[in-house]
Amino acid sequence: MFTGIVEELGELVGREDLADAARLVIQGPTVTSDARHGDSIAVNGVCLTVVEVQPGGRFSADVMRETLDRSSLGSLQVGSPVNLERAAALGSRLGGHIVQGHVDGTGRVLARTPGQHWEVVRIGLPAALARYVVEKGSITVDGTSLTVSGLGSDVNDPGHFFEVSLIPTTLEMTTLGRAPVGTLVNLEVDVIAKYVERLVTNPAQ
Repeated sequence: MFTGIVEELGELVGREDLADAARLVIQGPTVTSDARHGDSIAVNGVCLTVVEVQPGGRFSADVMRETLDRSSLGSLQVGSPVNLERAAALGSRLGGHIVQGHVDGTGRVLARTPGQHWEVVRIGLPAALARYVVEKGSITVDGTSLTVSGLGSDVNDPGHFFEVSLIPTTLEMTTLGRAPVGTLVNLEVDVIAKYVERLVTNPAQ
């Protein structure tokens, strides 16, 4: 389990594409400082298992084809920045919200509107996920726990979107600060909403 509080802005420094998977090598001195084989580290919101901790603050992880196809990890190239977070420790503070590291879908950055003290970022929302997203609720974007500040649909595009307001710290310390319009991002909705829906629609199962 994670909290969506990004610990470090890392970098993809190696990638080996295999027939049905890829092995990624990621630079992240903070998250590797106490990492061991088998530990979980969220990379842009995707829970990956550490295969090997390498010298120089690097670790390797294997990513199956389904994850590459269903998340933004498939489009990462050497040099790409990535958000990193170690799994939450029992008894630690829950600074964001409950994040599983299981991506529900992807969206694209549709617009960025700078403000004096923050920046509003609009992100496309797949129709299948729209019912789980509410204004002032939580959503995870590339592993970052954010509060939904607005919801809607574009009159020129029937697709759904949501907006988040990013403070300077988020802009500086995560990939969202440098993600241009068109960037593919990973989305994980609040797991509590999915459990509530399951209980309401299938109370006897």
